[in-house]
Amino acid sequence: MLYHFYEMQRASLAPARLLARGALSFMDVPFNPLRPTPLGRLAVAALDSFEHTTRAFGKPSFGHTETVVGGRTARVEEQVVDHRVWGDLVRFRRVAGEPERELEAGPKVLMVAPMSGHFATLLRGTVEAFLPDHDVYITDWRDARAVPLMAEPDFDLDDYIEYVMDYIRLLGPDTHVIAVCQPAVPVLAAVALMNEREPEAAPRSMTLIGGPIDTREAPTEVNLFAKRHSLDWFRRRVIHSVPFGHAGFLRRVYPGFLQLAGFMAMNLDRHMEAHWQMFQHLVEGDGEPLASKRAFYGEYRSVMDLNGAFYLQTIEAVFHEHLLPRGLLTYRGDRVDPTANRLTAMLTVEGERDDISGLGQTKAAHRLMPNLPDERRQHWEQPSVGHYGLFNGRRFRTEVAPRIKTFIAAHSH
Repeated sequence: MLYHFYEMQRASLAPARLLARGALSFMDVPFNPLRPTPLGRLAVAALDSFEHTTRAFGKPSFGHTETVVGGRTARVEEQVVDHRVWGDLVRFRRVAGEPERELEAGPKVLMVAPMSGHFATLLRGTVEAFLPDHDVYITDWRDARAVPLMAEPDFDLDDYIEYVMDYIRLLGPDTHVIAVCQPAVPVLAAVALMNEREPEAAPRSMTLIGGPIDTREAPTEVNLFAKRHSLDWFRRRVIHSVPFGHAGFLRRVYPGFLQLAGFMAMNLDRHMEAHWQMFQHLVEGDGEPLASKRAFYGEYRSVMDLNGAFYLQTIEAVFHEHLLPRGLLTYRGDRVDPTANRLTAMLTVEGERDDISGLGQTKAAHRLMPNLPDERRQHWEQPSVGHYGLFNGRRFRTEVAPRIKTFIAAHSH
């Protein structure tokens, strides 16, 4: 019922939001004498803040239209190379010249985006950093409330691992896989399975960024919260049916708005301060810092629903039972053996201030792969960054991304 109440609240606020938009349009009329007054600026700030905080944010676009390749500006086209019920594999194709031609591609990179509440566009900055030098692909997961129940009844961790293996097979063995946060576990499992069953198809390298390989290491508040509550508690409290009006009507999901509420609650003081600063920027007419914060929250508040079976299986396997580091994780009934990886080079990246995946959780992957030669493995702890700074922002562009690119280049042949 919680999901239905949420939808009812959104519907009830719609007239007030429409009224606020109308009032803002009136205040922005040229030569409106009220606009520059202190009272007018305060009214605009209040109306704008109300409209923004009550707005429903849909899936953003990646927005990459061009990049610079070899000193030349190239146009970027999004191309769906594989379409499935639960997501698309999207390629960022680079073209330039007259007539336009596809530019010679660098090492092929498959970015596996997290299926943890946000859309794949959360990795917009990650994609942007790799576009000049690489042939970039990304898993663009589907919002569970947009998937009709009749189209595909369920999606779970086994399906996730299967999608990753299929995408690697599609792109070929010269692929370099990058997993950000949640997909570190299924990506490691997929790579281990391919090394064991079809080594000729295994990818050249995998980079695991801030992933929960072993959440027993330096557990964060996120890990402790999951551990404190039983699987039945999660099933009863956070899994809900999609309301009427959505394509996924009656599908059991973990709603995106609950995930967002959980993220916000972790750092409530910081988010309240940020929204107060946005209000002050509106009053003062300070557009540049306002635009930066708005862009962040536009992305942060764009959330998707997760299929309930996938969410519950992830909670159990990763946070409750720690199946992968204990050697007990299975795929379609067969045990996943990380020691089988002898071919795929591995880079693990952690952030000094990561409050979602604690220090040591991603590095634990090295312990699970004793048969991987030392020259094919590397670990990096990035100073002074939190979780999101590992794959977005200035420190990522100038320090983390170059290390990943160097690692990929070293293992491209």
